[in-house]
Amino acid sequence: MQNAGMFRKAIAALLALLTVLALPATAQARLQCVAYARSASAVQLSGNARNWWDNAEGVYDRGQQPVAGAVLAFGASHAMPMGHVAVVSKVIDARHILLNHANWSRPGMVEHDALAVDVSEAGDWSSVRVWYAPTKSLGQREVPAHGFIYPAHTEIANSAASTKASA
Repeated sequence: MQNAGMFRKAIAALLALLTVLALPATAQARLQCVAYARSASAVQLSGNARNWWDNAEGVYDRGQQPVAGAVLAFGASHAMPMGHVAVVSKVIDARHILLNHANWSRPGMVEHDALAVDVSEAGDWSSVRVWYAPTKSLGQREVPAHGFIYPAHTEIANSAASTKASA
């Protein structure tokens, strides 16, 4: 009888250990780019990333000039059927910015200050290359982008509103 009680305790301890080991994986559900962009910016849109550009129309100002705090909306592509969104953390110059985003280099991974480069011929951020952590370099493929969605408090949004009001 004592062996049966010890066996039950051992099984209970093993199950408790397995539960503890399983919790971090469950607790760290893969963070998607949309949820991250909503939590890390003042742009509060919903839907798939590929729809953010259209969903922002009439709600937020949009444009082709990078501004810290704006959301860069990537278009859908074969490699990214759901698109992607990332928050601009810093503007280096007209063609180089740093992004904070999730789910780019690895599922659920959050990256801070990842380099993004405008590689479009027109300099309008319609084609971008982004830092890819596994290769420790800019991504090898160019990805399509719509442009930037500006939070209501940005200088771009405020100047656009002033221009509309004076017209």
